[in-house]
Amino acid sequence: MRKRVLVLGSNFGGLTAALAVRRELFDDVDVRVISPADRFLFNPSLIWLPFGKRNPDDITFPVEPTFTKHGIDFVHEAAVEIDADHRQVRTASGTWYAYDYLVVATGYRNNFDAVPGLVEHGVTITTLDNAVAAGEAWRRFLDGLGDGRRGDIVVAASQGAGCFGAAYEFLFNTAYRLRKAGVRSRVNLTYLTAEPFLGHFGIGGLPHGEQLLGSFLRRQHIEARVGVAIEGVGADAVTLTDGTEIPSQYSMVVPPFVGQEVARTASALDPDDKGYLPVRPTYQSEKFDDVYVVGIAAQVVSPWQTAIPIGVPKTGYPTEVQAHVAAQNIAAQIRGQLPEHSKPFDDIAAVCVLDAGNNGVVILADKMLAPKKHGVLIPGPQAHALKLGFEKYFLWKARNGHVQLP
Repeated sequence: MRKRVLVLGSNFGGLTAALAVRRELFDDVDVRVISPADRFLFNPSLIWLPFGKRNPDDITFPVEPTFTKHGIDFVHEAAVEIDADHRQVRTASGTWYAYDYLVVATGYRNNFDAVPGLVEHGVTITTLDNAVAAGEAWRRFLDGLGDGRRGDIVVAASQGAGCFGAAYEFLFNTAYRLRKAGVRSRVNLTYLTAEPFLGHFGIGGLPHGEQLLGSFLRRQHIEARVGVAIEGVGADAVTLTDGTEIPSQYSMVVPPFVGQEVARTASALDPDDKGYLPVRPTYQSEKFDDVYVVGIAAQVVSPWQTAIPIGVPKTGYPTEVQAHVAAQNIAAQIRGQLPEHSKPFDDIAAVCVLDAGNNGVVILADKMLAPKKHGVLIPGPQAHALKLGFEKYFLWKARNGHVQLP
């Protein structure tokens, strides 16, 4: 009897895992994807959308044609319950789907409760809808600078956040767009971060990273406060937990992430307090050999503690690596072999391009987390060009199902 592989999620982790399993086993497996989203979203480009440099159609594509082309069934519904003991998943419509192997690639939710007032008075860029709303607020802010008036902007990565790269990118793109609009001299721009030092990124930093980012900030006349936590976001200020108020009429805050509800409530898979699921280096659940967890849904234990809690970044590249490992192991199990492929999160390379409008930094390291042997930051306009090119390449690759390509 043909084995059934069920994948929850259709973005970086889910799309890659489903297509990779299908490629590994060709017609010898039934693959089904269940997802509440029917479009793939290239999240790294959300930093540009608020400034009008991208629109939703530029950075998304419908996933069903891609899956159909490769013989994968797509169910456009949210999964609401995982019954790992009986190998089945329930969707919002009440339908149960059985599986032989499950891949949980459900991604994240914003934990807005960690930053009071953010929903009412601030913006974020961590989802497509969030980024669209941030663009509307950005245009209102620029309109408010008419007649020579001044303004204040805060860009922040809050306590518990892990997506520091996006905060830095938005910060430097904000400075660039203010210059392009001819109003930079009339805006006070402040960066707030829970990182213990600039360039920590939630990965422990890289050689000379603090000095390089400090230099960027000084050249852009951006004030930075590190190791701080946000008490709340108001209409005209961001308040820190020590009572300091930073004036701000436009506040973009990257909040902490938590796991999706379907993962958080999967008690048999032993979710942590954030709703992430513990995994082995094979990306199998710690409790079930037939359940795999990849991407943000997978628990990563930070190797350090900081004065202000911070998270670990789980970006697209490590998610792809995890999805391929899971697919290889599922294929091995279906062939009657042991699932011996592994790549612990700590050992995945750090590969990132930090965009700064017309400049940027290429970030490379042999490992995501300490101890690292090698790491380098390469600044320059080539970083911006590289990010533009990679966006087009990745969307082409994903849309056409070429997940075997780098």
